[in-house]
Amino acid sequence: MKQKIRILVCVLVLITFCLSLACSKEGRPPVEGSRAPDFTLDELSGQTMRLTELRGKVVFINFWATWCHYCLEEAPSLARLNAAMNGKDFQMITVALDKEGGAVEAFFRKAGLRLPTFPDTTGQVAKQYGITGVPETFIVDGQGVIRKKLVGAREWDDPEMIGYLTDLMQR
Repeated sequence: MKQKIRILVCVLVLITFCLSLACSKEGRPPVEGSRAPDFTLDELSGQTMRLTELRGKVVFINFWATWCHYCLEEAPSLARLNAAMNGKDFQMITVALDKEGGAVEAFFRKAGLRLPTFPDTTGQVAKQYGITGVPETFIVDGQGVIRKKLVGAREWDDPEMIGYLTDLMQR
């Protein structure tokens, strides 16, 4: 029995290691201070967006899923933050990890929320960013450098966060 447990642990460690190598082209997930991996996704509305086209803006990338309780709790504060930053050099991107876009659309209809949402149905962008769970958020400066990686739900419209983003836009 102990031998089987050891083998299982070794297999799990090996799988975790292999997945971490596949996270980015360099073999490791991006970290604060590194260039944000470029990606192209289609918004629920059908409009295509490429990250590098947003240079000059602070970009807030939030990975989430409709089946994630914490993601659903933080969604209203994301909408309030997006509204507070309207008209500034700021772009919010919420990346939904659901396999089907229909679940995401139904969630927004039911919740009465509007957020710029880009389904990552293949999980390719999540892999590039080394997402290990949701919610995870990356804040990217105007030069395309990751300034913060935040794991877990937050009250995003907190005055401290709005101040941080405003300061980042002025750099």
